[in-house]
Amino acid sequence: MTLEPLLLSAKLAFCTMVLIPLLAFPPAYFLAFGKCRGKSILDALITLPMVIPPTVLGFGLLILMTPTGAVGSTWKSLTGDRLIFSFAGILFASLVFNLPFAVQPLRASFEKLDKRLLESAAVLGLSPFQTFYRVVLPNCVSGIVASSILVFAHSLGEFGVILMVGGSIPGRTQVASIAIFEAVEALRYDDAIYMSAALVPVCFVFLIVINAVNGRQQS
Repeated sequence: MTLEPLLLSAKLAFCTMVLIPLLAFPPAYFLAFGKCRGKSILDALITLPMVIPPTVLGFGLLILMTPTGAVGSTWKSLTGDRLIFSFAGILFASLVFNLPFAVQPLRASFEKLDKRLLESAAVLGLSPFQTFYRVVLPNCVSGIVASSILVFAHSLGEFGVILMVGGSIPGRTQVASIAIFEAVEALRYDDAIYMSAALVPVCFVFLIVINAVNGRQQS
């Protein structure tokens, strides 16, 4: 009973960590190097999930992900399945919720990059994609690693957003944070203690790794 939610949380965190760079790299690169009037608006939109209540974000995603919503109807037409109350649904919500936690460290890492490297790449005739692949990425590895670890650790503790769009279906959407809450409600304190004891040291280790990576980057 206590192991299944932990494994599902680990699966969700790993999938989020693997997929989040595909969403985070473009806006992080644009916010670091782009110049236009809409830059501040994009920055605010990306950062918004960090400041609004998770239940508000979860409710908004729930509306979008219903079979009649913009995202849910598209998903249903492509796969034939509903997006809400499924693992794909909570993964989508996790990606949206964790996007600012990935973009901000990446943006900071990009902004610390020596601009002379970018100028040299332009002089050599490299395209923006070649510059990103050959110059930016190799020189920002520590920022990428820190961002990925932060997203993984943050995904382990997601509660409000996941509960809104996924409910609490054992084996499908009942992650560890939801299982702990329900165990406490049902006075099953032993189960809550076991799951909490498994999560705390994992998150603590990840924080140590993040601090080590950030310290190495600054030095």
